[in-house]
Amino acid sequence: MKIRLLLKFKALLVLSVCIHSLPCFAQGLPITQPERVGLSSKRLTLIDGYMQSVVEEGKISGAVVLIARRGKTVYFKTFGWMDIETNRAMEKDALFRIASMTKPITCTVAMTLYEEGLFLLNDPVWKYIPEFKDPRVLVLPASDGQEPESYQTIPAEGEIHVRHLLNHTSGISYGNGPHDRIYRDAGLKLGDPPRRELTSTGDLVRTLAGLPLLHQPGEKFTYGYSHDVVGYLIEVLDGAPMDVSYRERLFEPLGMKDKDTDFILSDEKRDRLASVYRHGKGGKLEKIQVRPENSNSLSEKRIFSGGGGLYSTISDYARFCQMILNGGKLDGVRILSRKTVELMTTNSLGEGYAPFRVVSGDKYGYGLYIRTERGVYDEIESMGTLSGGGGLKTRYWIDPEEQMICILMAQLRGGNWLMHHKFRNLAYQAIVN
Repeated sequence: MKIRLLLKFKALLVLSVCIHSLPCFAQGLPITQPERVGLSSKRLTLIDGYMQSVVEEGKISGAVVLIARRGKTVYFKTFGWMDIETNRAMEKDALFRIASMTKPITCTVAMTLYEEGLFLLNDPVWKYIPEFKDPRVLVLPASDGQEPESYQTIPAEGEIHVRHLLNHTSGISYGNGPHDRIYRDAGLKLGDPPRRELTSTGDLVRTLAGLPLLHQPGEKFTYGYSHDVVGYLIEVLDGAPMDVSYRERLFEPLGMKDKDTDFILSDEKRDRLASVYRHGKGGKLEKIQVRPENSNSLSEKRIFSGGGGLYSTISDYARFCQMILNGGKLDGVRILSRKTVELMTTNSLGEGYAPFRVVSGDKYGYGLYIRTERGVYDEIESMGTLSGGGGLKTRYWIDPEEQMICILMAQLRGGNWLMHHKFRNLAYQAIVN
């Protein structure tokens, strides 16, 4: 009896040591064996071979991959390199520029303000940001395939409402297509070197307010700076800088690791930042700088992008995804009401479509894409799966039907999304219950 108790005590002691020796795990979701939540360990190993192959073939430099089901992490592995030039292997707590995976976080923070009665979805944006009053809409001349020399505008038929920002139907773009020259001249063409000195997020948003809309407010989905405007709206309504509002309303209550998810890359975390690559001559990976790494200079001016400015880790983002999957709460802490999450994850486009139906869902809620149709662009995911991604090849899926989360974080500019689709399918094929 004493021997049995002693062995039991030693087993518990070893378990305790193991748990406390994995701090990045503790900050994420609890770990369990795949079979305990209806997945096959053997089938999951197919992911190992595939991800290793895309690294060896030079398609990416490295990646972190996480799968969780029923609130438990069942697969959490690294592949390749954080930085090829220094031979630094990818680490589980690597920091990534998550780009547009910032958008659902921004919408979540905004909806905490909505729950407090600080705005209504049909409020005109000018009520809080006066520069948006009386917007104008671009009228394009007949085109011969060339960019027009001049533009005409007409008064919009209605105001931009807050809901139009949350679901990308405001008519505010990223300066793509017919908006190119207008946004370029204003120094806001995404991907172009800045042509004017911005002094704050408010300066950015007020500049946007002076540009014509691509279409009538609420008419259709146009991917653009709408969520950056939402970020500034949070700042106005909350009376605090964006980074403070995000931290106090979401990151800290949700138990994200201290400042791992933030707009500012602190000096002590800089060595955890995964390098960004692109395919150069002959398809060889070459390292690039996608934005100033001295991001503290931007923070001094309070220039934060609610549409794409966050750094994060896969463990932190898993906690965010699980909170959404749980209907607004995690580990006994409620961030949003179940009804608010239902609103955010329900089609808000009516008969219209989101533009990235191949890589994401065909519909859009507030910050999240939703798969609603079978037989066109879907693959193995369930109907109702929520998803999104960042332009530097980070991507997530949240499947309410299977109670499953899949996240892949890499850092690559350009290229296609096939790797992410194949990873998703390899994750789903491991379901055996």
